[in-house]
Amino acid sequence: MGVLDWLVLGGYFFVMVAIGLWAKSRIHDSSDFFVAGGKMPWWLSGISHHMSGYSAAVFVGYAAIAYDQGFVLYVWWAFGITFAMLVGAFVFVPRWPRLRQRLGIISPLEYLKIRYNLPTQQLLAWSGTALKVFDVGAKWVATAILLNVFAGVSLPVGILLTGGITLVYSTIGGLWADALTDFGQFVIQLIAGIVMFVSVLATLGGVSSIWTMWDDLPEGNASFFNGQYTVLFVMVYLLINTMSYNGGTWNLAQRFIASPTGSTARRAALLSAGLYLFWPLVMFFPMWAAPIILPGLEDTSQAYALITQELLPAGLVGLVLAGIFSHTMAMTGSDANAISAVVTRDIIPAIWRREKPIDTRTELTIGRISVFSFIALSMVIALSADSFGGVLGLIILWFGGLVGPIAIPMLLGLLPTFRRCGPIAAITSWAAGLLVFVLTRYVFVGQIEQLAPDQVTAVQVGGPVVVSIIVFVLLGKVFPWHDAASDELIDAISADREVPADSIDARTT
Repeated sequence: MGVLDWLVLGGYFFVMVAIGLWAKSRIHDSSDFFVAGGKMPWWLSGISHHMSGYSAAVFVGYAAIAYDQGFVLYVWWAFGITFAMLVGAFVFVPRWPRLRQRLGIISPLEYLKIRYNLPTQQLLAWSGTALKVFDVGAKWVATAILLNVFAGVSLPVGILLTGGITLVYSTIGGLWADALTDFGQFVIQLIAGIVMFVSVLATLGGVSSIWTMWDDLPEGNASFFNGQYTVLFVMVYLLINTMSYNGGTWNLAQRFIASPTGSTARRAALLSAGLYLFWPLVMFFPMWAAPIILPGLEDTSQAYALITQELLPAGLVGLVLAGIFSHTMAMTGSDANAISAVVTRDIIPAIWRREKPIDTRTELTIGRISVFSFIALSMVIALSADSFGGVLGLIILWFGGLVGPIAIPMLLGLLPTFRRCGPIAAITSWAAGLLVFVLTRYVFVGQIEQLAPDQVTAVQVGGPVVVSIIVFVLLGKVFPWHDAASDELIDAISADREVPADSIDARTT
């Protein structure tokens, strides 16, 4: 990287911090900090949801998949998320802002105390918080790998640099800062992505290469399914993505909770779905073309970084790197905000044994301390990523395998169809999914590794969520849950309509 590249990247970091400082003026209480006071416009919520859905891991781990396996990456990831969001826009998403309207929630787990009970809420809060630390740690590692390739910065320094910048603006500005930086980052990565796309087209011979380059790629790279990424793998991850992107991943639920109404949240979800449908076709194109431009790479996770250095002049390299950073900082900042909301509104009140409740000023202070602590701990995990299987090990196996058991009681608990699934079903389904993860990852790993590669992933990643769903539904049938407050809550969030303020809100205190 040249001086101009560093100036571009430094300017990007400066703008991100400045947005955080500006957003601080909009933060008056914990509701503003965590859910933007429920006033986030649908277009900003949709863009923020999209930007918070992926990180620099796309340009490292997924770049390797694109280089080695080709178009299947779009099928199992981007198109899978699009389908998941289309389903969620009409099933799950509108219920999130209705929970805020009726209960005043600012955490995606707050409603579980009424829907199930306090022990269920605490179990999911503690386990989900621990899981997310590992997931975010993987994102810091992916970003640091790219910075190492571009500028020779060591991994520890890269982790501390990107994590430190995110820590500052997220701690200061809350969800408003996250969403506004997401929008700024969206513009940057849009420009950077188009620059890379055009540069690759010019290198390959023009617009016609969009169709013709596939003949020059390794056999199978143009297929919808390739290698271990078979129909079975895609179906497993379609289920995971449906659970994750519709709120099972807490930071994504926050974007919908911050929407004014259920209908605006639906529009946000549809916008995010549209972005996932079209933008990755542009973003992934350089990665798909990399075997032609940079044949024979030993470490294919460096494909995107190396092709950027190969094709772009000074200044534009810094722009592309800023665009890559934007994804990680968008996701991790929003993750920190969501985890902080859970700690502040779900975990701390459960262990706060005083008669006087926590006031809003103290709540805001706790929230900022939680954001700071979460990001700092995730950076510590990042520095030890090799102990957990590296970037893809953390993302695909750890997060993919464990997000389902946590998300099942959260998302299915919103739906009238599962109103008879109570605390026993929720806790047992969580425990069963966790047990399957441990058994397939550590106990029977030798037997499982003898299966075909796609079957290994299906068992290790899909097994926990499938077992959780089966257990949740069956126990709801065997031990039907009957609770008036729970039933009233489910009915109240089934449509956008006014509910008397004292009908449910009083029970949240």
